[in-house]
Amino acid sequence: MAHEKWTREQTIVALSLYCKIPFNRVSSTHPDILRMSPIIGRNPNAIKMKIGNFGSFDPELKKRGIGGLTNASKLDESIWNEFSDNWEALAYESEKLIANFSHQPLEQSLTIDLDNLPLGTERESIVRTRINQNFFRSTILASFNLKCCITGLTTPELLVASHIVPWAKDEKNRLNPHNGLCLNAIHDKAFDKGLLTITTDYKIKISKYLSNYKESVMGEFFLKYENQMIALPDKLLPHHDFLEYHHQNIFKK
Repeated sequence: MAHEKWTREQTIVALSLYCKIPFNRVSSTHPDILRMSPIIGRNPNAIKMKIGNFGSFDPELKKRGIGGLTNASKLDESIWNEFSDNWEALAYESEKLIANFSHQPLEQSLTIDLDNLPLGTERESIVRTRINQNFFRSTILASFNLKCCITGLTTPELLVASHIVPWAKDEKNRLNPHNGLCLNAIHDKAFDKGLLTITTDYKIKISKYLSNYKESVMGEFFLKYENQMIALPDKLLPHHDFLEYHHQNIFKK
């Protein structure tokens, strides 16, 4: 099996793992890689190497002098080019393939009450939405190494995959990892309400609107972060255009 060529289906699943695993935690012993190995029929080390191949195509890694592996195939490049600008397709297609490999219904891996799930197009819509939500959250948290980019908080239950351009404003980029930040729940709410923003040079700006409030914790929660750099993600850097949109249209100046 180790010498057989990778199939298109296996490669798509590997790309989804590239998105969902922090780049500095990719190893042949990572739980997600160990779980996926028997499902797609590739050994853990081969999956680790394939994920490294995708790193060689990521332009943000190149800008920061971080290179992936150098033995990427034409199929790897083709899959990257096909899905790196169509994240919703990657999210759904990869989960569908995993279900097919596992010989299980697509809904089986989702935290959905299957007994009360409707049939037909409504059922498919609910499943797609949950898949999309899971993919975006997993990808954003992995990119930011499971840490709030403002405070460094690492408690998963308190971390949110925040959209820079809101979900309702840009359907095409709803799942685009370049349109996301990993924030804790308080700063996610503040970002969503325009009480803080991130500039195109990745600095934190706090709205003067907050000066109207005199709570003693305001300085600790917000004011002390003014003009500080966020912790940049290991991959899939937030895009300048999305950050500029938030600054111009949502931030309370």
